[in-house]
Amino acid sequence: MTIDYAALPDDFLWGTATSAYQIEGAVAEDGRSPSIWDTFSHTPGTIAGGDHGDTACDHYHRWREDIGLMRRLGTNAYRLSVAWPRVVPGGDGPVNAKGLAFYDRLVDGLLEAGITPSVTLYHWDLPQTLQDRGGWPERDTAEHFAAYASAVAERLGDRVRHWATLNEPLCSAWIGHLEGKMAPGRTDLTAAVRASYHLLLGHGLAARALRAAAPDAQVGIVNNLSTIHAASDSPEDRAAAVRMDGHTNRWWLDPVHGRGFPEDMREVYGVALPERQGDLETIAAPLDWLGLNYYFPQVVAADPDGPAPHAAFVRRDGVPRTGMDWEIDASGIETLLLRLTDEYGARRLYVTENGSAFPDVVRPDGTVDDPERQDYLIRHLAACADAARKGAPLAGYFAWSLLDNFEWAYGYDKRFGLVHVDYATQARTIKGSGHRYADIIRGHRDRARRAA
Repeated sequence: MTIDYAALPDDFLWGTATSAYQIEGAVAEDGRSPSIWDTFSHTPGTIAGGDHGDTACDHYHRWREDIGLMRRLGTNAYRLSVAWPRVVPGGDGPVNAKGLAFYDRLVDGLLEAGITPSVTLYHWDLPQTLQDRGGWPERDTAEHFAAYASAVAERLGDRVRHWATLNEPLCSAWIGHLEGKMAPGRTDLTAAVRASYHLLLGHGLAARALRAAAPDAQVGIVNNLSTIHAASDSPEDRAAAVRMDGHTNRWWLDPVHGRGFPEDMREVYGVALPERQGDLETIAAPLDWLGLNYYFPQVVAADPDGPAPHAAFVRRDGVPRTGMDWEIDASGIETLLLRLTDEYGARRLYVTENGSAFPDVVRPDGTVDDPERQDYLIRHLAACADAARKGAPLAGYFAWSLLDNFEWAYGYDKRFGLVHVDYATQARTIKGSGHRYADIIRGHRDRARRAA
């Protein structure tokens, strides 16, 4: 398997990605207030192993070491998220100077290392105080989000140009409010649909706030998308696949591209949207780029008695899988990049997350070899290059993740990192996949120098 380096632009961003709650720790330091994930992870029975993010990777204190790891990997970009409850502990109101100062130092450290910061404003850690007032099902939350975005951009916008408003709003709305498997742990279709609407409204309001505070801001949104396959050729399963595509992909893509919320899915959900005049225009704020998080395809069958979208996942035997039990299909990332290009007219694309969890083993000499993750990485990067060669305006790739971390409801059992973390000692060890990623980056740069 080879990667067509020539298909990728010379200024391609080679990055890694993390999120605040998954790595920072220091949940009660320097004025940070609890988030919904602090509450959810400390609720018995919600997280595998009873884990939580109180310490996580202690990145709050070890960020200099982690920038050093990025330099060893040879990356030139880093996707991080800012913790809303660290910056605005009350959800709205006063800004916490100590919280913003942490990100100030982090951004300066990245730039000094020659690494471009790409900042995500919301990676699921809503201040608990706003959840107590209704959370994302309430319109006020979207408006408070825009104010928070403005505060961060006013402080960092002189140095940060790459901004994402939301990460994977599907997870916040559907998994957090419909399935109950993520914070805030609700199982209410009406709340989920209202949350989905206000998340996208918050995106539009925040995009406007970012550009007002930092005129050079390049603003995007990050969605986790999947290729959808019907389990059979039956009309019922094919219709289920259309519904799942609406649930997973179109509900999140259509509104931000000025198409409104898909009518077929409005009928499926049967929930009135909390629309006001002008909202759809706000949600469709122009995008400078679009982020794709891709992990696996979905195979679905009709499930008329199940919850919306009345489609059930089907587990296929004999298909390669990661340690998450997710199917491996590198062709899916190419398919989605081309769909975003052809169907939605994306002007600039980033793969903002892509990676795999496998049961890593630390060998007696202290090294971590992970051939399955290396193979996953190479295959997906080759597919990305194929998409670029066919016309996708792909400008960067961010491997998930820099570090093993708190993997949400899976706790610390699932490891996605290019760098192994011993949670007892916080020792970091670059895995074989990290070294392989460094080789790939070096190969692209060598090719660009030869071509210059």
